[in-house]
Amino acid sequence: MTKANLTSAIAKAGNAVDMLRNSKTGIYVYPVVASEFTNWRSEQAAWRHSAVLFDQSHHMDELIVEGPDAEAFLQSLSINSFANFGTNRAKHYVPVTPAGNVIGDMIIFREREDKFVLVGRAPTANWLKYNGSLGKYNVKLTHDPRSPSRPEGKLVTRVHYRFQIQGPDAPKIFEKINGGPVPDIKFFHVDWINVGNKKVQALRHGMAGAPGLEIWGPYEDKDYIRETIMQAAVDVGVDLHPVGSRAYSTNTLESGWIPSPLPGIYTGDELQAYRDWLPADAYEAVGSIGGSLVSSNIEDYYVNPYELGYGVYVKFDHDFVGREALEKIKDNVKRKKVTFEWNAEDVVRVIASAFEPGGENYKWIDFPVANYASSGADLILRDGKQVGMSMFTGYSFNERCILSLGVVDVDVQEGDILTLVWGEPNGGSAKTSVEPHKQAQIRVRVAATPYAAEARENYAESWRTKRAL
Repeated sequence: MTKANLTSAIAKAGNAVDMLRNSKTGIYVYPVVASEFTNWRSEQAAWRHSAVLFDQSHHMDELIVEGPDAEAFLQSLSINSFANFGTNRAKHYVPVTPAGNVIGDMIIFREREDKFVLVGRAPTANWLKYNGSLGKYNVKLTHDPRSPSRPEGKLVTRVHYRFQIQGPDAPKIFEKINGGPVPDIKFFHVDWINVGNKKVQALRHGMAGAPGLEIWGPYEDKDYIRETIMQAAVDVGVDLHPVGSRAYSTNTLESGWIPSPLPGIYTGDELQAYRDWLPADAYEAVGSIGGSLVSSNIEDYYVNPYELGYGVYVKFDHDFVGREALEKIKDNVKRKKVTFEWNAEDVVRVIASAFEPGGENYKWIDFPVANYASSGADLILRDGKQVGMSMFTGYSFNERCILSLGVVDVDVQEGDILTLVWGEPNGGSAKTSVEPHKQAQIRVRVAATPYAAEARENYAESWRTKRAL
């Protein structure tokens, strides 16, 4: 009997769009970590005004790639150059399909000349595992998948814990836990620091826009590391807020990273073997698309690196899957990444419909994250014509507004007022996260990306500042 795979799942649903738009998986879950430790508003405010502790131990896959051909293997699948990628460095790793469409992204760490660790969402890990299975390179891949979304009381463990501390008061905590000044770690470089009596690796990074340190180590040390950090904050008088899963994912609205583009793997003869390899319960088969953009062509949901602001990463100093396609795209980019600032009056009008007994309600806007699918796709219109797609939506207490990230045609300018269509047509799809509703039109202003001035003006050079590392 043939094992069920992505190919058979698509065939069963009729096409990839119907499969993903009517997925029964439910909303995307950030597992294990408490939803709130204080409240999500205060937790959001803390990364701007004091300090926060992000627990990143559970929601990301970790993939170790090692062996004599590790560098050659990884570079063959990445838009990134490895020319300046020494040990104790990290990069934002981005693979694309032969057609140049983004598959996903991960943070990649080089621990040795022949060993790399990648951390991020499943699509990139799956793509690397498939290519590793082809036997073209002498590599060993070890996969530690994300924690289960609903562990139901069962013990959950990982290979590594992963924490990030950031905010304007974070340096006081670093010095305390280290027992003295920490090394001057350059952006996306790694060094060793102390956390009490433990030596840990630290990456200079910052999810919410301002630089911070991300630390990791053996999972069995997790409780000690967390307690030491929390006590250090008390000792130096810093109001450190552990951040729950509700607030955690909203930091990207201020810093401008689109976390879950649809993997562009559902079409293309070159990828048929990959679709046959992916099991029917893989992320790519059970994930979902939500929003007002409904197309019979799955490729209308794809994005390329230039549209996501990753053009600075694309280096043609090596051969990689998708190189030929990107060489053609680079001089004819049709869309760009932006932030959409939602009109408050229109938002209140949509929410108010839920308080009108007997009336037909609009799609509920949840707080602080309004996404109700793995990948969002809301229509952006100008004079009734589509000029973009909104992809990730939520509320920023720091900015006192709803923001979303997405792409627009290159002729759209900052400050333009466009229309976002909120909700799905025909009363909604069959997703479990969708209640019966009608669609609404919401005015949105095209704003700078990153939206937060701190990330835009003071962050280290990266895709946020449109300059290469």
